[in-house]
Parts: sequence; C-alpha cells; structure tokens
Amino acid sequence: MLQFIIRRLLHSILVLLAISVIIFFSIRLTGDPVTVMFAAGEPSPEAIESVRENLGLDEPLPVQYLVFLKNLATFDLGESFRTGLPVTEMVVDKMGATLLLAFGGVFVAMLIAFPVGILSAVKRGTAVDFFGRIFSLIGISFPNFWLGIMLILIFSVNLQWLPASGYDGIEYLILPSIALGMILSGILARLVRSSMLENLSQQYVSTARSKGLKEWVVIMRHTFRNALIPTITFLGIQFGSLLGGTVIIEQVFSWPGVGRMIIDAINQRDYPVIQGGVIMLAMIMVLVNLLVDISYSLIDPRIKAGGGSS
Repeated sequence: MLQFIIRRLLHSILVLLAISVIIFFSIRLTGDPVTVMFAAGEPSPEAIESVRENLGLDEPLPVQYLVFLKNLATFDLGESFRTGLPVTEMVVDKMGATLLLAFGGVFVAMLIAFPVGILSAVKRGTAVDFFGRIFSLIGISFPNFWLGIMLILIFSVNLQWLPASGYDGIEYLILPSIALGMILSGILARLVRSSMLENLSQQYVSTARSKGLKEWVVIMRHTFRNALIPTITFLGIQFGSLLGGTVIIEQVFSWPGVGRMIIDAINQRDYPVIQGGVIMLAMIMVLVNLLVDISYSLIDPRIKAGGGSS
C-alpha cells in the first residue's frame, strides 16, 4: 500500500510540473503585460524597461520559470502585476466561492441523477426507462454556458424568481449550480442505471427477495448501496472537471470565484494571477484524484496492481 501511495504521489508531482510548464510558457505567447499597463499613454522606453525589470520580465524565460518553481515550492505565487497583492492570498480568498459552486453542482447532479438512474434500472424497457435515457442524452448535450444563459433568461429576467448574478445568499447559488451540475447529472444517471442493472442481476438480490423483503428495501438498502461504489469513485474523479467548468459558469453568473479572477487576469495579462489560479485549481484536482485512488484501493485491493483508477 505504501508503494502504491508513493507511486501515485510521484505521478501527481509530474502532472503538476507538466501543468506548470504549459501554463507558464503558453500565457507568455499572449504578449507583453507592460504594454497593457501603459495602453492609455505613451511612456518612454526607459519607463517600460524599468517596469519590466521590477516585474522580473527582463530575465530569459527559463530563468523566470525556475524562479517561479522555486517560489511555488514555498507556496509563494508571487504578486499581481496590476494590484501588487500576494497572489496566494487572492486565490485563497476566491477559492471558497469556487468550491461552494463545485459542491453545489455535485449536489444538483446527485439530486437529479440518482432518482433517474434508479427508476430507469428498476423499470428497464418501459417508458420510464426510455425517458430516463433521453434525459441523460439531453443533459450531456447541453453546453453549460448556454444553459446558464437560458436559466438567467427564464428565471431571472422573465419570471424574476431568482437573482441572475453575484453572491449575497443561498438563492444566488441555485442557478449556477444547476447550470454546472446538469451535464454531470446526465453522465451520472447513465452510470447509476448501468451499475444498478449489474447489481440487480446478482444472486444476493434474488436471495433478499426470496426472504420476503419489501421491494424498496431490496432496491435501496441492498442494490443501490452496492451500486454506489463506482458512482462515488466517478464523482470524485469528475469533481476536478467541475472545477474546470466553474471558470465559464462564474463568468456567466458574475460569480466571485477563482475562475472569474483568472478570466479577468487573462484580459489584463496578469501572469502571476493566471499562473496561481490555474496551479491551485490543478492542485485540488490532483489531490482529489489521489484521494479517490487511495480510497478505492482500500475498497478493492485489485486496483493496487492496476496502478489506480486514472
């Protein structure tokens, strides 16, 4: 088990290093941030060079990257080019809102997918199963940004039931959580259905029914409980994808999270904020996947030999 954990930790470190290389060098293809800072005026070349030197942009890119890695090892993500604030504090301040939105999306996905998946499996081959599979297909097909705009149009603009943007209470979380969780609910409903069907064909289900247990007890207490193992694993892995999806949803709903902060930083070419935001999101994704791999290996020892779930 210890060797398995060490192997997964090394794999996670390599993934983070690869992400850091990609994000560090790719954002520098967008142009010089100093030109954005002086967009409203005509500074002298000396002033531009002075700013570049103060920001450390006068060094070769490999040197800048090594400095970035050195600071990253101590969780020092640098300072924002625009505000001068520590990026670590900025990201931590926004991360709570992003995680809240991600958990809201997971909750909506489970709230929708579990009943749909269970009913589709229990009523296999009926109209209920047919409409359940159609719902899953529709949920997967909707782009979350389009769904977010439609939700705002219907429930905020036309019906005026829910707020369209910002965050000042739990009611502000409802629409972005639905927009974020709908795609996941379609995928999750299909997984729950297939896992339920697999368990319904097992011998222990027939034994439970032969003992005279009520059908809902057989379904919920026995079948669904065993079907949850691959489902929970899937949710853990998909949590990272939800964090990535929050970038667009936060922009649509003006949600004050890391995703929106990254978008604003991209527009301003604020390299440290972009790097810090992406790296922190990547760290959470890698950590969640690592915890899923470790917990699943404890449930099923065969996973240790296979090298993990991803």
